[in-house]
Amino acid sequence: MSRLLYQSFLQHISLSEEDFQHILRHFHPRTIKKKTLFLREGMTTTTIAFILKGTVRAYYLSDDGIEQVNQLALEQHWIGDLYAFLKSEPARQYIEALEDTEILAVNGHDLEQLYTEYPQLERYFRILFQNAYIHTQQRLNASLHVPAIERYRQLIERNPAIGLRVPLIHIASYLGITPESLSRIRKQLAQV
Repeated sequence: MSRLLYQSFLQHISLSEEDFQHILRHFHPRTIKKKTLFLREGMTTTTIAFILKGTVRAYYLSDDGIEQVNQLALEQHWIGDLYAFLKSEPARQYIEALEDTEILAVNGHDLEQLYTEYPQLERYFRILFQNAYIHTQQRLNASLHVPAIERYRQLIERNPAIGLRVPLIHIASYLGITPESLSRIRKQLAQV
């Protein structure tokens, strides 16, 4: 399963098998049971994780207790409270496994050490962090300017597994709509 991480690295950087095996020693495998939190608001976090198997969601809780999903992630994606990780501040969000999930976690201290030993890793993570920022900006723009039906269509076209593996209530929250609105959208699309 660690081959998935190696493949992810190779998408953006050159890395020998030997170097990868050394780097892998800094990653810690964990299993997160379905409906278990990987991260809770207020926790100090120094860890980000690569998903080997499973599905997770990241969400915020509003002052009135409403969950707002801001990330849905499946295999070969990274998960973590990036703001808290980079700023060494308490987490602002929750991360929950939606399925039994296997991850490879790395802490910030080890990552900094790896950057020194393998400068190409710094490039890899810079690209990841840039892509995360771009995705966040695109999501914000879409929430303001793109109809919900089109946002749903784009989400499912980009990653059909989300529609099969993520409960509709979480997809609706991610899109910023009610579950009832999502049901109407799905019916409209089924009729097309």
